[in-house]
This record gives sequence, structure tokens and C-alpha cells, in this order.
Amino acid sequence: MTKPLAAYKALIFDLDGTLIDSAPDIAAAVNGYLASRGWPTQETAFVERFIGNGPRRLLLDMFVELGLPSDDATVSAAHAAYLANYGEAPARLTKFYHHVREDLAALREAGFRLGICTNKPHELTLRILGLLGIAPLFDAVLGADAVPACKPDPGHLLAVARRMGLAEGDWAYVGDTAVDQATARSAEAPFFVVPWGGGALVRTQPEQRLTRLLDLLAYRPIHQES
Repeated sequence: MTKPLAAYKALIFDLDGTLIDSAPDIAAAVNGYLASRGWPTQETAFVERFIGNGPRRLLLDMFVELGLPSDDATVSAAHAAYLANYGEAPARLTKFYHHVREDLAALREAGFRLGICTNKPHELTLRILGLLGIAPLFDAVLGADAVPACKPDPGHLLAVARRMGLAEGDWAYVGDTAVDQATARSAEAPFFVVPWGGGALVRTQPEQRLTRLLDLLAYRPIHQES
């Protein structure tokens, strides 16, 4: 007998690498700072390797990898410049992954409540969602600086669930990195991984791998007609 699927009232998503390909805009913001210092600019694919732990950690890890100065003062200056650069054009090159926009709308239409838990700065996240036209789909959004500690701290993800009024077992988390997976595990929440972004590198069970977001319709609660 086939084991019945779990049913969730809500789905919480990571943003970068899960819903949107923002790496080109992130790389442009990073490269603006590198160029201002006379340092070599980097390909988007290289910068993308460091996305997932927030911009300050991205810059620190990238500078260490490149052998550039990585002291606190340098990283702080780079972080401030990065945010300024990104804020000037936060969605100029950003695109949705294939079918994501319509799948989010379909999940919402099917009755799922939707949220976002991202290590992108909060106000920047809200701006990008507005520019991309999907802000109304989400009941709660929390960026990294809207909580005491961001992912992989489980409190970040749980704060989104609390803001949505969700109980344990009501929801699942969807992401594309090992950071997302570790966050869900620490929060004791079900986890699904997308096939794009960094998803191919995440080691998980086959049933946790999505082919597209619409696969999550299988986890919609079935309400018996009265």
C-alpha cells in the first residue's frame, strides 16, 4: 500500500537561487566595489558560489578565496558599498527560474499560504519582490536583518512560521542550498530542494527533490466535501 503524502497548509521559500536567479545583479554589485578598489572583477558564476549566507559572509569568503584583504574594516566597507550598489539596481538582471512565477500563483490559488525566509537584507527583499510583481503572493517575508540571527539559525525560519500563525507540521521549507537544508533540519521542518540554483549539489532523499514548484500540489490538504 502506498504511504499517503504529508499535507501542508503553507510553504516557506528561500529566495535567491530558489525563486529567482539574482546572481547577475549580486555579481554586478560586488564588481562595482572591486572595480572601485582597482581589484579584478569576477564572473557571475564565481560570485554565485558564495551566495547563501548573506552578503557580508559572501564578501568575506570571496575575499579569502581571492587572497584579497579580508580584515573587518575592509569587509565592512565592501558590505556598505555592495548594499549601495545593489540598491541602485536590485532587479535589473534578475530573472525567475523556469515556471516559478506561474507555479507560485498556482500554489496560492490552490490554497497554500506562502512565505519567504531569505538571507538577503529585509528592505531590499521587499523592494525586489515589488519590482518583480510577486509581493502580494506572500503572507510573511523576513530578511536576514529582520531577525536576531539569520539562516542557518532555525530561529529565522521559525520566525516566518510564527508570523504566519503556523503550527508545527503545518508547513514545509523549500530551498536550493545546504544552508537551507540545515536550517530546515534544525527547525525540525520538512524540506524540499529545487533542481536549479545550487539544488543539484544538495544531498537529500529522492522524494525531497522537486522538478518544479508545481510538484508541491501533491502536498495540498484534501478537504472532504460536506
